[in-house]
Amino acid sequence: MTAFHEIRFPTTLSFGSIGGPQRRTDVVTLANGFEERNTPWAHSRRVYDAGLGMRSIDDLQQLIGFFEARMGQMYAFRWKDWSDYKSGLASAEVAFEDQSIAIGDGVTDAFQIVKNYRSGDQTYQRPIMKPVAGTVRVGVEQTEYREGIEYEVDVTRGIVTFAEPPDEGLEIKAGFEFDVPVRFDTDRILTSVASFQAGQVPDVPVIEVRI
Repeated sequence: MTAFHEIRFPTTLSFGSIGGPQRRTDVVTLANGFEERNTPWAHSRRVYDAGLGMRSIDDLQQLIGFFEARMGQMYAFRWKDWSDYKSGLASAEVAFEDQSIAIGDGVTDAFQIVKNYRSGDQTYQRPIMKPVAGTVRVGVEQTEYREGIEYEVDVTRGIVTFAEPPDEGLEIKAGFEFDVPVRFDTDRILTSVASFQAGQVPDVPVIEVRI
C-alpha cells in the first residue's frame, strides 16, 4: 500500500500552479500510412508544478517545511486541483445529483465515488479516491440521504457504504469536492533567495499516485 499522509498541500501555494491530466498512448505508423494507437493506462495521471504557486519567501519556507515532512518522494499527500475539484461546475454548489456513481442491485452496500467526464457519446469514469470530508452528499434516485444515518463515507478511499443496500435498478448519485493523491516527483528542491526575489521560482514537480 502506498505510504500516504492524509494532509493537503497548502491551497495558498497550489493556487496558481500549472498542471492537469496526462495520458500515455503508443502510436505505431504502418507502412501504408495508417496508425495503430493503444494505451496501457485505463486512467489518466495528473502532473503539476508546485513552484509556480510561490509568491514570497514565506511561501518558500512553507514549501520546504511540507517537503521535509513528506521526506521528499517518500510520502504521498492530498492536492487541490483548482481547475477540477468539484463533482459539478466550479461555480455551482455541490448537489447530491451531480454524478451518477452506480446502479443498485439489492445486495451491494458499498460503492466507489466516481466523476464522469462526457463529450459526445463518450464517457470517461474517474475513480475519486480522496473526497473532502464534510462535502460529500449522497442520494438514491430523487431522494437525498443523511450521512451518519443512512450512509457513511470513507474519505481515505472514496467509498460510500449504505446502512441498507439500495434496491435493484435504482440510480445512486453523489456530489462532492475532492483532492488528488500525489507525491513530489523529486527528492530535492533547489532554491536561491536572490533568484526568487528576481522572479525565478523553483521547479517543484508533483505527480499523481495510484492508491
